[in-house]
Amino acid sequence: MCHIPVFCWISATVLEKMLRETERGEIPKTLTQMYTHFLIIQTNIKHEKDYEKTVKDDDMILKLGKIAFQQLVKGNLIFYEQDLRECGIDVTEASVYSGLCTQIFKEEFGLFQGKVYCFVHLSIQEHLAALYVHLSFTNNNLNVFDDIPKQRPRFKLHQRAVDEALQSKNGHLDLFLRFLLGLSVESNYVLLQSLMKQTLSSSTSNNKTAEYIKKKISTSHSPEKSINLFHCLNELGDHSLVEKVQDYVKSGTLSDAKFSSSQWSAVVFLLLTSETKLDEFYLKKFVGRRSKSENVKVLQKLLPVVKESRSVQLCDCDIADEGCAALASALRSDSSQVRELNLSDIKLGDSGVKQLSAGLENLHCKLEILWLRNCGVTDKGCAALASALSLNPSHLRKLDLSMNELGNSGENLLSGFTIDLHLSDNKLGNSGVEQLSAALKNPHCKLQKLKLTNCGVRNKGLAALTSALASNPSHLRNLNLSENKLQNSGVELLSDVLENPHCKLEILCVRSFMQPVNSLIFLYRLRRCNVTDAGCDDLASALLSNPSHLRQLNLSWNKLGNAGVKLLSDVLKNPQCKLESLRLINCGVTDEGCVALASALGSNTSHLRELDLSDNRLGDSVKLLSALKDDPYYKLDRLNCYCEYISYNYYIQYLTPPPTHTHTQ
Repeated sequence: MCHIPVFCWISATVLEKMLRETERGEIPKTLTQMYTHFLIIQTNIKHEKDYEKTVKDDDMILKLGKIAFQQLVKGNLIFYEQDLRECGIDVTEASVYSGLCTQIFKEEFGLFQGKVYCFVHLSIQEHLAALYVHLSFTNNNLNVFDDIPKQRPRFKLHQRAVDEALQSKNGHLDLFLRFLLGLSVESNYVLLQSLMKQTLSSSTSNNKTAEYIKKKISTSHSPEKSINLFHCLNELGDHSLVEKVQDYVKSGTLSDAKFSSSQWSAVVFLLLTSETKLDEFYLKKFVGRRSKSENVKVLQKLLPVVKESRSVQLCDCDIADEGCAALASALRSDSSQVRELNLSDIKLGDSGVKQLSAGLENLHCKLEILWLRNCGVTDKGCAALASALSLNPSHLRKLDLSMNELGNSGENLLSGFTIDLHLSDNKLGNSGVEQLSAALKNPHCKLQKLKLTNCGVRNKGLAALTSALASNPSHLRNLNLSENKLQNSGVELLSDVLENPHCKLEILCVRSFMQPVNSLIFLYRLRRCNVTDAGCDDLASALLSNPSHLRQLNLSWNKLGNAGVKLLSDVLKNPQCKLESLRLINCGVTDEGCVALASALGSNTSHLRELDLSDNRLGDSVKLLSALKDDPYYKLDRLNCYCEYISYNYYIQYLTPPPTHTHTQ
């Protein structure tokens, strides 16, 4: 509750009073103790006011508690003068207790101002309501929940209050229940002795109440209700359930634990009340290698923790449709903090994505990044996502649908609602890219990053894509067309876009392979773009005519040769060139090309920071580039020239970062 300003004010008021040298007493340890201390302070403030009419504290507090309880049960936060009179409260008397009950004004129908009343905060109303119920029983043996007053043990009062709170759909009695149970603890009897006519032993009754609450926790299907019941146990001083799981939480061995439903609820309570900030949630830490059904049960139990986490990582944890439905409910919550959700490598299929879409379409959903890589999604699932995003288009920035089963429809529906779209390793083909391009032409399209690695794009599809970029060039910043057979003719089409002065493209990647699938066995996927020096000619020409935007260029695993590299070197020489990263891995570069690059970088020191020439036969010419890297006058700080043709000692000698020193020009 520390984020609630009124609670901060209450805490500050109480602590300021108690920490004075003249004050003695134990610092409040529970919420009930804090609010009870605050009530006493407000009562004392009343005595300092200049007020002629005698108002008995116990009488007035009981009256305020009565109206607080009656209005709380009805779900009312404000009430009228008539409600005060029905509880025997004079308006002037109420104003004396202004720290608890204050007057506000409300204009009704624009005709007159009517006076309405409310407590300064709902939590104060809840505390007074609980105090009224507690004093009614303690002083008059009255259970206010019974229509006909009967003499019943305190446990029956608590049992009825627990049941009423659990039946509430909106939780409006949750905090009231915590206060009511807290007031029955003997430490609060001392504080309330002036209000209580008799003191009854409560330990046996409270033990029964605690056991009843534990049974309710074990059968509860609502994680939120269970959390409140744990707060109730805390008020009663019963920590037995929490202590049983505390060691598992501290040691991080939750994935091996075989917890009951109650113990999982205890884990949730511990995590939510911990001082550690819940930034990232990894389901793998909790489920290990459990079955699908067990994964879903654990996820459902941990939903309150999920809601409080900014990044939720569920990748490679099979959760089925039920799990997606649970996540959707978390995303729909108005208190959800989730901004990133990773469901990669889970076979959700279209049915799971449809369940998830029910949460994405809700206006309370603030999700910004969604990973659905390798989830078995087809065009049907894609259409469900698109529909959801059209209903709530303002938040999602990044969507990764790589390695799914998208065909030639559906993806065009998405590009208007995201900023960063990954569709790699889908069989889009030319027809799919043509449909995507139609969406890119839309002036409302805000897509900034598009990744189409290994999507079967050929010149026909690329022609449609470049046409779209030419008609709407102002948004796209990052384009990845790696592992598509573009050839020189495709690069020529891209070069026409780059020449456009309105083109804002900063990163272009047309490499011929993805990163290793398994770095241990170096299994590469070599789907070549087949760009040669002729393609470089068009690209260099475009960059010379419009050099100010492109920041990163990746042409790795294309047969550029020295001729192509020399053309690119001419671009680097241009003082207006803003290129910061150039990757030319395995492009057939030798000493001749390396010399050209070194010469270009030596004449234009201002921008290039990263150069990757791995797997090229550079020989001794690498010394020229190493000298530039070692010289702080130049911006080059990342140089990779590793090749099996260069000895290990040579690599260490020339590529180890140099010690810091002052450069003399």
